[in-house]
Amino acid sequence: MTAAPVVVCPDCDGMAFTLEPCRCTTYGDRFLADADALGPRREAYRSCEQCRGAGSIAYPCYRCGRRGRRRAQLVVTVANLDTGAVASHQVVPGGLDPHRDPAGHWVVDLSFRVRELAAAVGAVLDETDAPSLWLDRQWRPDLPAALRHELEAQAILRADHAPWRLVLGRSTAPATVDPAARLARLCALADLLLLDLVVEARRQGEGFCWAIRYEVPGSPVPLGSPGWCRDLPEVLACTDVAKALTGLAERGLAAPARLLRPDSPRPPAGPAVDVDQLERRVLADCVDPTGGDELPGAQALWRDGRWWHTTLRAGEPVETLAEQPTGQVVRRVRVPVTRGYEPPDPAWLGELVDWRPCPDCRPHNRLRACDCRLGGRAADPDCPHCCGAGLRPSALHCFTCGDTDRLLRTVSVTVTDLRHRVVHLAWQAGTPEVAPLVATQPNGRPVVQLPDRYRLGSWAAVLGARPEDLRDADGGHDLDRDLRDGYVTVPWAGADPVREHVRAAGRGTAAGRLIVVAAPPDAPPLVELLRLALGLDLALVVAVCDLRHNAGDPLLADGLRWSVETKPRDAAVSPDDLPYRPSLAAALAWCRECLTDAVASAAPTNPATPIPVPWSGPRDLVADPEPDLLRLASRHAGQAVTVRFTRAGCAVHRHDDDAVRLLAEAPDLRDLRLT
Repeated sequence: MTAAPVVVCPDCDGMAFTLEPCRCTTYGDRFLADADALGPRREAYRSCEQCRGAGSIAYPCYRCGRRGRRRAQLVVTVANLDTGAVASHQVVPGGLDPHRDPAGHWVVDLSFRVRELAAAVGAVLDETDAPSLWLDRQWRPDLPAALRHELEAQAILRADHAPWRLVLGRSTAPATVDPAARLARLCALADLLLLDLVVEARRQGEGFCWAIRYEVPGSPVPLGSPGWCRDLPEVLACTDVAKALTGLAERGLAAPARLLRPDSPRPPAGPAVDVDQLERRVLADCVDPTGGDELPGAQALWRDGRWWHTTLRAGEPVETLAEQPTGQVVRRVRVPVTRGYEPPDPAWLGELVDWRPCPDCRPHNRLRACDCRLGGRAADPDCPHCCGAGLRPSALHCFTCGDTDRLLRTVSVTVTDLRHRVVHLAWQAGTPEVAPLVATQPNGRPVVQLPDRYRLGSWAAVLGARPEDLRDADGGHDLDRDLRDGYVTVPWAGADPVREHVRAAGRGTAAGRLIVVAAPPDAPPLVELLRLALGLDLALVVAVCDLRHNAGDPLLADGLRWSVETKPRDAAVSPDDLPYRPSLAAALAWCRECLTDAVASAAPTNPATPIPVPWSGPRDLVADPEPDLLRLASRHAGQAVTVRFTRAGCAVHRHDDDAVRLLAEAPDLRDLRLT
């Protein structure tokens, strides 16, 4: 392996900080500025609260981590998930093989190297994350070696924001997505969940950007470009059910909340969809038939078992004022996009839900309830934050309503396995229910438990899932335990527990719709991630905490808590690294999602230490450590236990209060003898 040279950071010239123009220079010396009207170049705002009129600010150099020196090295690693084989290629000055592009520039394309690595490990890649290095115009093959290597180091440093890149593949090619089948499944699920499926094309430059998403009826058309896909088949290949549901609440915060009629006539199952015909119809709607200005785009909505087509038109401009950290105020004029035609309400949509305004925020501004009002107290007239008003500016969402500005009396809850089973519930405030007292909070507030129909964990069992597998369909976040088990902390004895439960369930939802997935996440096996970590010569850190003895106590966390992370081989176990995922599958799914970022962050921070260049042949799967982990957690119930797996073996640590204690080390977890 060629040694990686350490060079002076070109961004800060070795000073460990950079002098950058202040943000106030964007708009010049003016208090009120238009966002699209830039001020004179480099002119500072004399009353700037950041630079005090100097026009520039010193920032710590983030490229070198305030060290002043950087490592001129990139490493690209390809791993085969099915065999555990790993192959790597390092890029250092002197080891490049540049070629001229059609424009005459010298460029190093690493995609060829990535394909070689994939062939070496027998992997088929779905996509490659291989950077291209653009050499300075001064570079020539006949330059002296020292000057040539210096220019190559500068090209490497321009691409070192991710110095260690991991590309994952399988032994067989991934199944291709059939656009028609994917669209038919999305339509069928929209009918099952009682949602709209929106296919949108938005004009951008000379072409169009496409997006597919779920919406609740009444959601406005989002501002800005919907995505980057250039045609309908491409966006269908990139958008699965989870991605189509992500952002549902944000899109529908202002949509009116209405009851559902799940017993209404249902459309036929398995709709037949012609992708090409749908694409041509949406593109045709983007042309103004009157010959006027170009339309911003068009939409097709799947509702009530059929497509509804509408154009998108520019609405009335909306002016907003935004305060800047510099003390300036920037005026922005946005042109919203509206539908030219609104389809009729679906048959499954009922009457409007009663609601009252949220008392803890103000619509369309950043005023939120002040901390001096916590616990239901009156506003403190001497509060330094709100001066007795009870409201203060905040960038956070309103905790009471989740920025919907409404407290609903009814919330619609949908529990589904995202396949063919679904349960629609309606929880209404004021419904008399028998809710026995089960605990008392330290502040004296009573905790009650509602019947089974208010416990989402019970409905998960109806769909054949475990309560710990419940998660929010919008983003996949873990479900709150109170919603899972029906626990409610009421403000006083005799208060309506259903109203408090409805408020918690409807906080920040789209039109009062809470959609819950009752199915285990799509996660790789633990042994597969363990084999990959060993092949990369990293540590797989698995933490587990057995809290099953707290079952039935609403004031304490219960069940098993897991976390799975990939870390550098020599990284120490931190007291703050505690498990919090409700199931091993959820922890594995999160580890797999963050795997490439975890490998990138595993590069040594010291520029004098080179990035490892791992090579490893196929490996057999080791014995599944989950049973041993469960026995270990049960033996230390109530305390978090962390096991670090490396090529050298495994080490077991226990979290005691604020410290971490090493219990044992051994080549294999089954060989450990714990004291």
